[in-house]
Amino acid sequence: MDRLLSNIKIEVPNGIYLKDPESSSLGKRIIENSIILIEGVGFEEFNFKKLGQLMGSNESSIYRYFESKHKLLIYLTSWYWNWIEYQLIIETYTINADKNKLYKAIEVVTRTTKQDRKYIHINEVLLNKIIINENSKSYLTKEVDSENKEGYFIPYKRVVQRLSEIINAYDSSYKYPLSFASTIIESALHQQFIKIHFKTITNCDNKNTPTDFFTDLALKTLMHGK
Repeated sequence: MDRLLSNIKIEVPNGIYLKDPESSSLGKRIIENSIILIEGVGFEEFNFKKLGQLMGSNESSIYRYFESKHKLLIYLTSWYWNWIEYQLIIETYTINADKNKLYKAIEVVTRTTKQDRKYIHINEVLLNKIIINENSKSYLTKEVDSENKEGYFIPYKRVVQRLSEIINAYDSSYKYPLSFASTIIESALHQQFIKIHFKTITNCDNKNTPTDFFTDLALKTLMHGK
């Protein structure tokens, strides 16, 4: 699996960026340092001036790649969901039993991220923290419909679709596979958030993980079909 993933190039939808940051060392530094800065100060406090200072580069050079910090956030979230999709494909494609495939798929979309070091300029652990804290800010805007038409959220939607197909394969009688898939993916981020910040309102902790919870929920919800 590691060998296969190392040969995969993450493709972010065109239109999100002005110039592909993967095409130059400066672009990769923008991505690398934006992850560090957003995770450190939060998206509200993040701006291109601070990013330029962190990089030791002119603010104007960043605007050659992204027209706004909003577009940069969409780029990061799109990259992340593409990365999750590849893991979902690679880690489930050899599994034949529908129940085992469902187990693995839920694990992939709910687990705590570990650094894989295949993309040197991307710290996946820090990026996962950004997704937990900031993912909804990429689409909870007035521009969401027009950006959706432009295909900005295709990677995220593909992950939902793939999980829904696995749910449907396990229990074809269940009427809400897409709704259930999107609920698992979004709620997993929420559980990761509250187990850090609001520990008194979740049973998830270092022993009982969000993966444990959503696996239990899925099997009890879908077991009537088996």
